Order: sequence, then structure tokens, then C-alpha cells
Amino acid sequence: MAWIAFGGTVIKSGDPAEQSKRMKYMDVVTNAIMLQNVADLTEVLHTMSKDGFTITTELVSSLSPYIRGHILRFGQWALNMEDPPSPLEPKPVPVSV
Repeated sequence: MAWIAFGGTVIKSGDPAEQSKRMKYMDVVTNAIMLQNVADLTEVLHTMSKDGFTITTELVSSLSPYIRGHILRFGQWALNMEDPPSPLEPKPVPVSV
């Protein structure tokens, strides 16, 4: 999880409760990133299928939710709390065997 650890990978507190909280927070952030990656990949595969591409098990097996090259850890973030995101609506992806 070093790729998501803000402030470095060393846990500076000697307090076990603080150490545990930091690890749990990093787990939550990491899982949220991977969930969004899965939602994005599913949407792309669904669109490709609608466009006539054949989605094979070989193609799907080469994908990973651990993609992180697009993450801007120290980038600028604009949050509009008046415009909440739409709920995830996963669509089935027809996989050809």
C-alpha cells in the first residue's frame, strides 16, 4: 500500500491504536480505488460489447482492479457537495467462452 500512503510508509506513532487506525484508513482508501476501477472497467467492457467487440475470458482475465497509474495523490481536487455522484449501476458483461 505504499502507493497510497500519504506522508510516507513509516507509521510515526508508537500508539498501537493510532497505528491500527492508519492501516485501516489506508485499507478503506485502497478498496475504494479498486471498487471504482472495477466499476470503470465494467462500464468500458459493457460499452465495447455494445459496440460489437467480443469480450473473451482471456481478455477479462488480463484485467486487474489494482490499476493505479491514473491516481493523482497530490493533485488538485474539486468537490462539489451540491452535485452528488450518481449511484453505481453495474451492467452485465456478456463474456464469450
